[in-house]
Amino acid sequence: MDLAVGAGAHLAAELATQPDDWMAAGEVARQHADLLPRPGERVGVIGCGSSLYAAQSIAAMRESAGLGETDAWPGGDPVLRRPYDRVIAITRSGTTTEILTALDRLDGRVPVTVITADPASPVVERGEVISIGFADEQSVVQSRTMTTAIALLRWHLGEDLTSAAEQARGVLALDEDWFADLRHAAQVSFVGAGWTYGLANEAALKLRESTQSWTDAWHQTEYRHGPISVAAPGRAVWALGPLIANLARDVSATGATLVHSDLDPLAELVKVHRLCVLLAGDRGLDADRPRNLTRSIVLEA
Repeated sequence: MDLAVGAGAHLAAELATQPDDWMAAGEVARQHADLLPRPGERVGVIGCGSSLYAAQSIAAMRESAGLGETDAWPGGDPVLRRPYDRVIAITRSGTTTEILTALDRLDGRVPVTVITADPASPVVERGEVISIGFADEQSVVQSRTMTTAIALLRWHLGEDLTSAAEQARGVLALDEDWFADLRHAAQVSFVGAGWTYGLANEAALKLRESTQSWTDAWHQTEYRHGPISVAAPGRAVWALGPLIANLARDVSATGATLVHSDLDPLAELVKVHRLCVLLAGDRGLDADRPRNLTRSIVLEA
């Protein structure tokens, strides 16, 4: 993949390291297994923005595997009075006000594991730290930190991401022509199910913030309960993960383009990252610095 020059260059460079970052996450997971949830533990996972969507994916993955009740909460609205055995906080910067406040309210009542890309940030005083600093980013837009946090938990749950990393390398090698139709789509809906619903939310956020696109995300089983009404020729429905029965048929009937592959869903998300860089360039936008956003949301007291 040719890296962007100038605007969006950080995002282009950072998304390209994801295959190696996911493999590195395997060793991190092994080194810190004692800080990650044990089978049967009741766990709350909190995050904001991309980190919340990582939390959603992790919670669905763990609970669907029968390893214990797992909730995902926005950092600003967590229900942490439940009798959790462990709380996991995911935060790239370690400075997000809502995350720090939520952990302070725990007041030591429950073990806390912090997954962060900045092990020198204030959040490290709130729990035991797992650093993914090797995946930190200069771009305001997250790519590799979010997917690396998910990769960390996938390794911990016993998955081998070697194939996923190889598939992502294939995505990085795709010719730009693959993205031609999507660069002209008037609207994109992302859909997922189970743990990939969190990825769908993240995909929509990435495209929205970096390109100012009309995009949204839905659970696959909910898409036909209203959202399909906006599907039409010149628009797209992008599925991450396996398709539910008859979704392809129903999307085809609308005239919208269905985007789907058998790739590992994390590798499929890398396609979305690439589209963000290309489409932002088409529109004269800086994908590294979305409008009205900063690297970390720090609120006034």
